Amino acid sequence: MNNDEKWMALAIKQAVKANIEGEVPVGAVLIKDGQLIAQAHNQPISTNDATAHAEIQLLRAAGKNQKNYRLIDTTIYVTLEPCAMCLGAMMHARIAKMVFGASDLKTGVCGSRADLTTESFFNHEMEISGGVLEKECKELLQSFFKPRRKDN
Repeated sequence: MNNDEKWMALAIKQAVKANIEGEVPVGAVLIKDGQLIAQAHNQPISTNDATAHAEIQLLRAAGKNQKNYRLIDTTIYVTLEPCAMCLGAMMHARIAKMVFGASDLKTGVCGSRADLTTESFFNHEMEISGGVLEKECKELLQSFFKPRRKDN
């Protein structure tokens, strides 16, 4: 297991936590210099907060931990390709690298639905890679949504 898989496995544990709480199972962790800085999972339903995606919750926790909203030289691992809100927040936080698990064909903005990662309105560039432990991330999401769909 390489480092990306190691950290994604930890993000998956956060996604499982979200699932147990009845939230869409998305989890995220933030790493700096090989150390875990923060971890979080989706909480919009339980917090009645549309912005409480795993990535946003993570950035909030990491900012408090680091006493800085700039999270320079960090890597975020998230189980699902980010939406526009989350990508924007990561860019503003100056995350150096983002690794995601499953692609999101509905709202993913790192190449699946759209690609905002190279837009000139961001004054920051982030290294991005996807597909790490994709199967595990995808299966967790599918198992959450399958019983909720009317035509399963």
